[in-house]
Amino acid sequence: MNKDILSKTAKAMVAPGKGILAIDESHSTCKKRFDAYNIECTEENRRAYREVLITAPGAEEFLSGMILFDETLRQKTKGGVAFAEVLKKKGMIPGIKVDKGAFDLALHPGEKITEGLDGLRERLTEYKALGAGFAKWRAVITIGAGIPSMACIYGNAHALARYAALCQEQDIVPMVEPEILIDGNHTIEKCYEVTALTLKTVFAQLKEQGVLPEGTILKVSMVLSGKACPTQSDVEEVALETIRCLKENVPPNLAGIVFLSGGQSDEKATAHLDAMNKLAAAGGANKLPWPLSFSYGRAIQSAALQIWAKDRMAVDRAQKAVVMRSKLNSLATLGKYDAALEANLSL
Repeated sequence: MNKDILSKTAKAMVAPGKGILAIDESHSTCKKRFDAYNIECTEENRRAYREVLITAPGAEEFLSGMILFDETLRQKTKGGVAFAEVLKKKGMIPGIKVDKGAFDLALHPGEKITEGLDGLRERLTEYKALGAGFAKWRAVITIGAGIPSMACIYGNAHALARYAALCQEQDIVPMVEPEILIDGNHTIEKCYEVTALTLKTVFAQLKEQGVLPEGTILKVSMVLSGKACPTQSDVEEVALETIRCLKENVPPNLAGIVFLSGGQSDEKATAHLDAMNKLAAAGGANKLPWPLSFSYGRAIQSAALQIWAKDRMAVDRAQKAVVMRSKLNSLATLGKYDAALEANLSL
């Protein structure tokens, strides 16, 4: 483990004004999104769409890197240049999703455990050779009647820690993602409670495995009411509760925190991030020891996919949509976003 390499890469991932675009959808997830626009989910269509995103001119001004799927890391542009090389030439860091997905947790109905530790050391060695500078592993925590159980939280936290240790062994920065699902009718108070317990458990496991905090990125959900909750919190309450939860449960020497959009609308994901950074910039009780940025998928891609799906020749327009959405999120990382800017989106 080279601490300098890990720390330098992690800092670059959350450099001021920059975030990360997630384009690491599995084939099944990609199919669902393509199906909505009657696009056949073939390898070539997936490659062509991701080339639109990866080669978007100017995206590097607002994005520090992109998370790729295994297939994507091995693919090339129509001109024959490896996607990882395209990103590197633009000054971005290629990332790679390394988990094998969430499966039913034995003896715990309604809960999931993420698998993929078997053979991970060998896969990481290959991914490093293919150009990956960071990796991602997603755990899924569901809030419901009597869940999450401690078995689910602990099992996923332990897997995240073992994954992170294997990444750092290869000088690959681990992005640790314990996602608290937004589905359900739970209150923001319940989300806070579950998020706090999950984070506390995850960081205890990371410490036990000897994972270097300065070379680690946390990808986390915001503290939100469930989608079906009759009382929905406003932007400021979400920002305040999320900051409070993070400050109480995340070590100050962590390299940085990026948020997932988790089913929020494009605008809400940006507004929440902006509100947190405005509070942090104001100082006082909300001053933060680490940068808050974004690692959004749908909340950046959605407009671009809609444009490309309707007209495969409209690559320029689709790419402009990606860059503009990335720019708005970049402003949010600086606490300089204004909802009025949404009106300037000309798609």
